[in-house]
Amino acid sequence: MPTLKKVVSFLDNYLKIDEIEDSSWNGLQFEGSGKIQKIAFAVDASVESFEKAAQANADMLIVHHGHFWSNHNPSIVGWTKERIDLLYNNDISLYACHLPLDRHKEVGNNAEILKLLGAPIKKEFMFHKGKNIGWLGERKRALSLKDIEQKLVDSLDTECIILPFGKENIKSVAVCSGGGSYGGFYEALELNADLYITGDTAEVYYTAKDSRMNVIFAGHHATETVGLKALSKVLEKRLKIDVLFIDLPTGL
Repeated sequence: MPTLKKVVSFLDNYLKIDEIEDSSWNGLQFEGSGKIQKIAFAVDASVESFEKAAQANADMLIVHHGHFWSNHNPSIVGWTKERIDLLYNNDISLYACHLPLDRHKEVGNNAEILKLLGAPIKKEFMFHKGKNIGWLGERKRALSLKDIEQKLVDSLDTECIILPFGKENIKSVAVCSGGGSYGGFYEALELNADLYITGDTAEVYYTAKDSRMNVIFAGHHATETVGLKALSKVLEKRLKIDVLFIDLPTGL
């Protein structure tokens, strides 16, 4: 049974949490039990995810969207106390990894979506303060836009909004999970990608149409489940720890 210190050290180094500036306080956000036997994973820090982790007797919860952010008052009062009390009373540690998980080349959200589509990483994409968050991948053989949509729907358990204005058969795919917004779209356009995949919708309908660009909005939450699931398998194998993914879809 590994110690909390060992698990945190492995995560910090494997995820390279210090390599990119972020509004999330990435890393260990709350210290619970010193021994780790089971780790739960969830996209969001929330009362519900904390309760589910406690019910599963998890010693640690790893999330993409943590509790502590640089633009939020860190005082533990009101609704924040209700959240943190669940961790405190159940001796559960909370670890957050936001942009480092999006951009990770092995288990990152964007890398995992490209693996799902059979499009190996070719170049960096979607830059934030000098560091890429997303990746552009390229298939050897083209895949239809319809087939790509179906793969995303089936694998991410999501509903996609499609702007089908580009090539019918796709080779190059630029991916920025979560909130790629306008910046991601225009970077994908500059790279001449056949398809841009992101989570949140952006009002680029007519620009996509006029520039003959394909876009898939696959849901913020859904596009950010895959990295955590991939990371859980790494921890299960390397540290011999029981793992559990807590699925709490938001519909967003």
